[in-house]
Amino acid sequence: MSRLDSIRRELVGLWAGGTGKTLLAIALGWGLLNGTRMIYPVLLPYFSAEFDLTLSTAGLLVTLIWLGYAIGQVPGGMLADRHGERSVLTASVSMVVVGVTVVLLSPTAATLFGATALVGLGLSQYPIARITALSDLYPDRIGRALGVTMAAGDIGQTVLPPIASVLAVAVAWRLGLGFVLPILCVTAVVIWLTLPAPDPADGDDASSESLRYVVGELRSPVLAIMGVILFLFIFVWQTFSAFYPTYLVEQKGLSSTVAGVLFGLFFAVGVVVKPVAGMAYDRIGLRGSLPLVLLGSIVGLALLPFVDGLVGLVGVTVLASTMLGSGAITQSYLAEIIPPEIQGTGLGVIRSSASVLGASGPVVFGVIAERGYFDAGYLLLALIIALGTLLTLRMPRE
Repeated sequence: MSRLDSIRRELVGLWAGGTGKTLLAIALGWGLLNGTRMIYPVLLPYFSAEFDLTLSTAGLLVTLIWLGYAIGQVPGGMLADRHGERSVLTASVSMVVVGVTVVLLSPTAATLFGATALVGLGLSQYPIARITALSDLYPDRIGRALGVTMAAGDIGQTVLPPIASVLAVAVAWRLGLGFVLPILCVTAVVIWLTLPAPDPADGDDASSESLRYVVGELRSPVLAIMGVILFLFIFVWQTFSAFYPTYLVEQKGLSSTVAGVLFGLFFAVGVVVKPVAGMAYDRIGLRGSLPLVLLGSIVGLALLPFVDGLVGLVGVTVLASTMLGSGAITQSYLAEIIPPEIQGTGLGVIRSSASVLGASGPVVFGVIAERGYFDAGYLLLALIIALGTLLTLRMPRE
């Protein structure tokens, strides 16, 4: 069978039985939310200028997004188990709309930080409900389905930040962020109309059971190692994405527009990497697929401080972006080993724990960069990814 025939067969399988429309609606929301979140790094210089932020406090602003994103995943998973995915996903997009609106109206840095935390909390309600919905729809293709939605996230992260950068330069930073509001409002309506209403029988409260189960299972080597791998990946990817445009402008001498395009390229490669990583997981498992995905990012991050010039920076950006395939693999693995009846809460506890710790990355990196060690920070990120790759070899073969 040719490669084209194989791709066509996969697409037919994902669309079959009316599930394709639901997949597209979930992917649309995920793409827009991720793209909105990644507008922040592009606009950091504008936030710094208007609200008098240093590199450290700018890093704290991004950390607030990730911290809110982390904290809200446990209740988000519980709400998905109890009330169904449609309500949670719609509420997630709506909360982000409110948070972004307040950011645009912020008169002070305190208001900006509070509204940013609300954006993070809104974002936190989406990922677990997305995974549990897809797990129900595609029990035999969870890796592929997650790969598609995560690729949609990268499309949003590829397209929206460069648009934001151009609008900020041409008009004002508020337009660079505010243009997403009408699109998000339409998306909330699409999700509500497309996803099925929850079955009343699925509303049993298994929250305490879920928490006890997950805490007990975290004592096992498999979930303990997975938790550490997930934390290391989140720490690196959040840190990299928070400061990469600023690094390209301040250390590599690029214009903010070119830096925004390179930042978009980072996620554009993820559009290809994530579905491929999901298919690789479905076929050869975690131990075989995760090290292959992470190898390119180790090389890219290690080379970044030593590369100058647009062509070289394009190359290391592409290499670093292979880390984006990690999520399709790790989250598919977690979705398969947690029982379906408590899947939402279980995923929420594990992801939230790893994300809370990983949210420290941007502010720690901001302190390092402020002291003149921008380049050394990226070498440290390469080392952390290498450590996560070695831990993968401790996972069971099946």
